[in-house]
Amino acid sequence: MSLLPHQLELLSPARDADIGIEAINHGADAVYIGGPAFGARASAGNDLRGLERLIAHAHRFRSRIFVTLNTILRDDELEGARQMAWQVYNAGADALIIQDMGLLELDLPPIQLHASTQTDIRTPEKARFLQDAGLSQIVLARELTVQQIAAIRAATDPERCNIEFFIHGALCVAYSGQCFISHAHTGRSANRGDCSQACRLPYQVTDDTGRFIAHDKHVLSMKDNNQSDNLRALIQAGVRSFKIEGRYKDMAYVKNITAHYRTLLDEIIEQGEFSGSPLARASSGQTRFTFTPDPLQNFNREFTDYFVNGRKEDIGAFDSPKNPGQAIGWVTKIGPDFVELEVSNPDTVLHNGDGLCYYNLQKELVGLAINRAERATPRSTTQWRVFPKDPLEDLTDLRKGTEVNRNRDMDWVRSLDKKSSDRRIGVWLQLSDRPEGLLLTLTDEDGFSAQASIAHTLQGADDTFKAEAALREQLGRFGATIFEVIDISLQLSRPWFVPASVLNALRRDAVAQLETARTQGLQRLPRAQPVQPPTPYPDDTLTYLANVFNHKARDFYARHGVKVIAAAYESQEEEGEVSLMITKHCVRYSMSLCPKQAKDVIGVKGTIKAEPLHLINGKEKLTLRFDCKPCEMHVVGKIKRSVLQQPLPQTPEQPVQFYRTRPQKPARTH
Repeated sequence: MSLLPHQLELLSPARDADIGIEAINHGADAVYIGGPAFGARASAGNDLRGLERLIAHAHRFRSRIFVTLNTILRDDELEGARQMAWQVYNAGADALIIQDMGLLELDLPPIQLHASTQTDIRTPEKARFLQDAGLSQIVLARELTVQQIAAIRAATDPERCNIEFFIHGALCVAYSGQCFISHAHTGRSANRGDCSQACRLPYQVTDDTGRFIAHDKHVLSMKDNNQSDNLRALIQAGVRSFKIEGRYKDMAYVKNITAHYRTLLDEIIEQGEFSGSPLARASSGQTRFTFTPDPLQNFNREFTDYFVNGRKEDIGAFDSPKNPGQAIGWVTKIGPDFVELEVSNPDTVLHNGDGLCYYNLQKELVGLAINRAERATPRSTTQWRVFPKDPLEDLTDLRKGTEVNRNRDMDWVRSLDKKSSDRRIGVWLQLSDRPEGLLLTLTDEDGFSAQASIAHTLQGADDTFKAEAALREQLGRFGATIFEVIDISLQLSRPWFVPASVLNALRRDAVAQLETARTQGLQRLPRAQPVQPPTPYPDDTLTYLANVFNHKARDFYARHGVKVIAAAYESQEEEGEVSLMITKHCVRYSMSLCPKQAKDVIGVKGTIKAEPLHLINGKEKLTLRFDCKPCEMHVVGKIKRSVLQQPLPQTPEQPVQFYRTRPQKPARTH
């Protein structure tokens, strides 16, 4: 277990070590980051030297580093993945996040294993199986409701397995691990970290007769996830690790969003007991920020809490996958090379380099980057004149009365370019005297203790009050260290005058000893042992949706009782039409065409059916089919001939043999 049942973990993303370090500085209890290879963000890998630097910094605060090894693997990649697992373990990583169950059949180091969102955990049965297979932390599907999360918690053991849940960031419209559009159309596999993001494209939506339902709408593009208002409910349901999406995101995003949720979780923790039990941070120290966190300031497609509180109609960012920003005012005049704006709030200040945008008549988002901003008149508080970087003729449909949003505030960006947080661990100090000099004892909030002594001829102080104040002030100067004073106890036989240089040296030695004690006292997270005999998988048949791509994964499922094992879609054995995406999002529902919505409407009841719809983007055509019983949508299509013609880099000496039918029992001999 990485967490005790009462601990809450804020889990932040990092594209690289520098961003990971700032995530820790801004309050992350853990950071997940790509290793040298095999992460589900193909261009977000990191070398071992960077990982070691991040791990060393995180461990000072008892924060943890989880390395992603969450792609599906070919047979010829298994040995490289095994070697990488050992490399990051030896570098000090605390856990591996995995998707491919074939890894469990390898000689892995004794590192803790977490189940990636790509493992598609939606049911208590699947969650319980992964726990019993040796996964210590499982991130649930983002589509689950609070009630479904609670049911999974009830079916698993909080002493053996933590529940992790995404609370912020971009939403993959598919159940993660259940989208193959990218591979079918381009040969780039989302399950191997190279998604082409077909979900963000605009589509024509037609019915079976060819009638248009929608024109150039991004009907598979979701708003961004934001669970700020649901944290207490998620805690109540059993979530203990709160995950922020964003291993491609920049430094400012990670700083701001980590600080935002650090503030919210600390407020919950500081309120004391929660449902009869105290809560605590999963790492050490308190964090202070030089800014007020605000999720609206970062790139977002507007926000939704998705399905946590049940199905809603407004979860999609159908007009644009871009960042619409926040409304600030409207156009009052178009000049030869400038635009005049009226801002709705007199406190709004525009800056050189700000990003503005607006919707044109086709409801497409058009960007307007400011080269120079100035007040329209010296005394104006709401009138601004901005000079765009691009020619005005390129800004389609910009006219008087157009509403304008700001999606980049350069003042905000600059505020996060510099040091913006301070994370400190509380310590108690005790200074005592000895015949040969002074002894300083430090005890930190985690219970670690260290001592340092210095030989010094003590000189009595004439002014008791002044001497004691000087000792406290000098001892309390922890400066650039990671510690801050909770209390100072002076256990002295009499007031002494001690030079600042002596106290500084004593404090430095004690801090160094305390850092050493903390490093030596860090215990590695334990690797969970699988249940023996192996727990049967909840089903005895696996289709291509199980993403089994190598013989070790096949052996794993066979060992757990699966009889029929189809190859992963990336093996390209499914050449006909299949479900390329399975999603809880329903285009019919979002467009008020769902039969369940119409069942009680007079005059409409029975006339709306869940008939297929079609998505068209250029030459690409996909079919939407609706499975109303589980309330799911399937995006159906087939793999392109050009993709089939691409050579598969499968090891020819050891082709993977899958069970496409139930194996025949050997005939009995008499």
